[in-house]
Amino acid sequence: MSLNVELLEQSFEQIKPSANEFVSTFYTTLFENYPDAASLFANTDMAKQKKKLLNALVLVIQNLRKPEVLNSALRGLGAKHIAYGTLPEHYPLVGITLIKTFEFYLGKDWTPELQQAWADAYDAIAALMLEGASYSEEAIKLTL
Repeated sequence: MSLNVELLEQSFEQIKPSANEFVSTFYTTLFENYPDAASLFANTDMAKQKKKLLNALVLVIQNLRKPEVLNSALRGLGAKHIAYGTLPEHYPLVGITLIKTFEFYLGKDWTPELQQAWADAYDAIAALMLEGASYSEEAIKLTL
């Protein structure tokens, strides 16, 4: 799958001035739409978590043209998420929420083409993270 790198970069530039509010809105929306997801963050410093999400988005955008860097980083991130209790079924919830948050912040600039660009990007991100995660029976038991 090829990503619309220019469109992703341009749209991310638009939300940069509101980046901190963007990540706050993301988590508010996630917890409102998927209340069970809040338990994954029960022992989490949310201020730090918001910074981590923002840093991950920046990492993705900055490395869209460097797939070897991005692939390795996202696989590593996927491996880390097992320890947080993240399961494969959580990934779509994050993707839907991320797209809703972009739509909210981009407002009138949100287009079907932009929605597709972010959906494709998130699908690629999630696939790489899942590749890096080991969902063996033992790993899943540790998260339950």
